[in-house]
Amino acid sequence: MDDLFFSNVTYDPDIYYFLYIGELKNYGLNRFLAGMFSRRTGRRAECISIVPDILNQYNYRNLIVPRPGQTVADPEKQLPVSFRADSARFMTVVSEHPAIGRLIDRILASQDHLYITMYESVPQMTLDERDRVSLLGPGKDLARRFNNKGFQYRLLAGEVPVVDFHICRSMRELLAVTERLRPEWRDGIFVSRLYSAAGAASAITRSSEDIVRVFGRDDDQFLVSRYIPHRHDPTVLAVVANSEDVYIAGVADQRIEGGNRFVGSTYPSVLPREITAELAEYTRRIGRIMGRAGYRGIFGCDYLVDHRMQVRFLEINARKQGTTLEFCYALEQLLPPGSPSLPELEYHAVLESRFPAGTVEPGDAEPPLCWGTYNYKLGEKRVTSGYIPQNPHEQESFLRVARGELYKDYVILEHIGSRHVVMPGTFLARAVSVARDLDHVREGLDQARRMIELTVAS
Repeated sequence: MDDLFFSNVTYDPDIYYFLYIGELKNYGLNRFLAGMFSRRTGRRAECISIVPDILNQYNYRNLIVPRPGQTVADPEKQLPVSFRADSARFMTVVSEHPAIGRLIDRILASQDHLYITMYESVPQMTLDERDRVSLLGPGKDLARRFNNKGFQYRLLAGEVPVVDFHICRSMRELLAVTERLRPEWRDGIFVSRLYSAAGAASAITRSSEDIVRVFGRDDDQFLVSRYIPHRHDPTVLAVVANSEDVYIAGVADQRIEGGNRFVGSTYPSVLPREITAELAEYTRRIGRIMGRAGYRGIFGCDYLVDHRMQVRFLEINARKQGTTLEFCYALEQLLPPGSPSLPELEYHAVLESRFPAGTVEPGDAEPPLCWGTYNYKLGEKRVTSGYIPQNPHEQESFLRVARGELYKDYVILEHIGSRHVVMPGTFLARAVSVARDLDHVREGLDQARRMIELTVAS
């Protein structure tokens, strides 16, 4: 396959294929769908994954990495450059790539239909406009609408407890509104572009200078909300099947650095059960609103819990969460054998507007394992001086801890590799820790973080 940064695809006409398009961190979700497709078709099923991640090497089957839509060589050091890909640009490159088009033609010559699953449904991905090709996820236009923070707050005000907010349609309006609100909102004002994720394009501000420093002076639309000092940042993962049926996968605690930058989660939440039940109920209520609009598939909701244990809604993530894979591995151990996985629930929700027989939500009993994640992101341009071998055994760590074969374990995933220029905001690597208690989960994450730090030149 020509004009690709990397490809190791081996095509076999006897195999049933589907495509995954998105970041490498969700590659493991494809195992769950492959098993389901194999059972449904009676053929061996495999995924071909198309990802934007620029790494030193790849220890993954059937992977395609298109050349990014910008330079991949550092003019000063003549080294490969790893950066956080712009989703819209990446999806446009994938949709228009001739080698990917030829691959789809080849697949459709041996099977009746091709399904595409994505981390996030975005309009710039147009491969599903082809005959006999379908997106196995939320509708792109609906996902775009529900990821708009202004739309979310207007929709949910009065339905769930939402922080005080304003929508500003220009930089001039933003500066005027925040200046007026600052004497009343003394703890700070949270400002975000209407589309942002993981703390990007958002900031806690305490002056007009803060706003200009973060956002510049270009006009855009912004969500302005009162910053509330708080103790907890819980997140809930769920699946919508229709206007009534919403599956709650669980409640985790986010790790937020700098007031707004998401770097990982731990499960289960340390919050008392009455609070996690309240969070689940709000999320189910939001899911039903989304379901009535036609949304089908996985989504998440973020909240805060203040010092008086009052819950406030923060945002909908109309996509898979960064920890969807870890929820899948945990639910595989928590639920009865044979229970449908989250990707299977999404499949039935999208195609049939229902959940399959045997669907079981996790109960309130103490889980046999705990887990946590840490996304090691660089805040400035750096060069890697070492590497950590890619570990393919994350699923096995969950299994062995749940069975009691291990008390604790951690893995380091998707390390970029040595002699790469790494741009700000890019994942250098991810760490996942699994243990029988949260203290050992945190210990594993701290050890992994120190190991990753050793691979970056000072």
